Amino acid sequence: MEQDAEISSIQVEVSDGCNTTCSDLVGRVRKLLFRRMLVGIRDGRFFLGTFHCIDKQGNIILQDAVEYRNIRRSSSSPMEQRCLGLILIPSSCRTSCHVDSAIEEQLSLLNL
Repeated sequence: MEQDAEISSIQVEVSDGCNTTCSDLVGRVRKLLFRRMLVGIRDGRFFLGTFHCIDKQGNIILQDAVEYRNIRRSSSSPMEQRCLGLILIPSSCRTSCHVDSAIEEQLSLLNL
């Protein structure tokens, strides 16, 4: 039953004007679902959480996220952390994004 729903959603995407390259990208992003992701933003903070979704604009939603930031500006200062829960990280703020996966899988995801 789930396979039928997945096939119909792929057909809807293709009928809406997406080509095979678009469906390949969607498949790659689906493989990232529910994986641990570390996202860095412009002000130096990092967020570690479970990848929940991404929209067309590139905004990322992390589940069970924890924020890490330096208490002071020096690089040797300890990191402060706080639990945030569900957060949205705008694409305009994002500087880096790392997924917890095997090396072979990371190499295949470089094309995203």
